[in-house]
Amino acid sequence: MQLVFSDAQYWEDFLPLTFTRPVAAMRCGILTFSERWQKILGNTEVSYFTENYLQNKFKSPEDKESLFLVTNFLPTETVIQQIRDLKLGEALVYEDELVAAKINMKGFSLNQIEKMTDIKEELVFFKKPTDLFTYNHLAIDFDFALLTEGRVSQELSPTNGFLGDKKDLFIEEGAQIEFSTINTKTGKIYIGKNAEVMEGCNLRGPISLGEDSKFNLGSKIYGATTIGPHCKVGGEVNNIIIFGYSSKGHEGFVGNSVIGEWCNLGADTNSSNLKNNYSHVKLWNYRTKAFEDTGLQFAGLIMGDHSKTAINTQLNTGTVIGVASNIFKPGFPPNLVENFSWGGCKDDERFKLDKAYEVAERAMARRKVPLTDEDKSILKHIFNTY
Repeated sequence: MQLVFSDAQYWEDFLPLTFTRPVAAMRCGILTFSERWQKILGNTEVSYFTENYLQNKFKSPEDKESLFLVTNFLPTETVIQQIRDLKLGEALVYEDELVAAKINMKGFSLNQIEKMTDIKEELVFFKKPTDLFTYNHLAIDFDFALLTEGRVSQELSPTNGFLGDKKDLFIEEGAQIEFSTINTKTGKIYIGKNAEVMEGCNLRGPISLGEDSKFNLGSKIYGATTIGPHCKVGGEVNNIIIFGYSSKGHEGFVGNSVIGEWCNLGADTNSSNLKNNYSHVKLWNYRTKAFEDTGLQFAGLIMGDHSKTAINTQLNTGTVIGVASNIFKPGFPPNLVENFSWGGCKDDERFKLDKAYEVAERAMARRKVPLTDEDKSILKHIFNTY
């Protein structure tokens, strides 16, 4: 059966991360929301119900019977079974919001739903960017169990120091870890296929290192941290998520943050995650067009795809950076850096679209990934609209 992953009302709340992807394509834990639900339901026929300008890259639903699903939550076993048991015209609702329905996408309408059932259990729901790192420890636990059940980890090399229970460490085929310290007493650690933990690293779980990614020499990694595929990470990080294909390869601190794809943090880029007066951090909200209180004492950086910082960039607590921004001017950038900013300061000129394409092509070629016409169309829409 076709899975239809819906953004529902959440797409705007996750900007700037969702400027370039549906909600379902975001990463939290070990997997993206889409990957997680495909694994749970054993189904690979996937489509997306999202913004029109994203549909050229992310497949639109076909006109047939489908499971319509809001993806940004962690289900319990009971809820998974309720979803599997849905019949045509039935739906599940959580806190007055539809989360799953069995419907026909031909002539799509929620009026097809004849029976709604409330989910009684409390669920972990991700409703804004800060939820991704706040609940990342729970997502790592969920995905660790999902991916490792019935499987055997590769052996940890004896050159490493280890604390904790070996059942909380899983090393995929081809991964390399030498002369580092691994601590699972504080959470599970998952090392993806062909990933590398270079000498002198200190890992304190929960941590997920994605396929073909690297922790560079002497890295200090505190949980709960997720590094997606094809990334390079060095220096010190604490409770961050990098979706994939991005680099923070040098010294510098980043904490309580979410970074998209194809980003690069220059050497000694630092992001504050705590205000000097210990008050709650405010973050820019694209829906309300205002800085909103997160209710969190710790919140660092939210960075959209294709953005870059120069060496020695210093970012204030609660900084939001849009898509394809280049930050290189001296001093602290503002707490909101606009899409395609050329410099990073308020009212700077915009990064020219053709030049943004050139940089994206070069960066992506380093990972042997092409910049497609669909990618260019998405960037053009963002450039012209936001």
